[in-house]
Amino acid sequence: MDKSQMMKGILEGCILKIIDKSETYGYEIVEQLQRYGFADVKEGTLYPLLLRLEKKGLIAATFKPSPLGPKRKYYNLTEPGKEYVAGFYEVWNEVKQTVEEIFSEEAER
Repeated sequence: MDKSQMMKGILEGCILKIIDKSETYGYEIVEQLQRYGFADVKEGTLYPLLLRLEKKGLIAATFKPSPLGPKRKYYNLTEPGKEYVAGFYEVWNEVKQTVEEIFSEEAER
């Protein structure tokens, strides 16, 4: 199964939650996602998602000085972004529960 389509929506929710925890920048988000088990996520995957989230008004970006060179683009959640994260988690739990029920019934047969 090609998991890329399924992962796209899930990844957006997870990215928003990471940003919700604390202001952060792209490379740091990639590192956190990889630590959590999203090994396939690279910067080339992340930046188009961040741009889309910014265009949707779910995140806001500001440039800040970096101790290691050029300024970095830091991301924060907007109010609509916070609402989206809460809704995402609620829907995720519903979907997860439904899938687990279906597969547990399958195992009982």
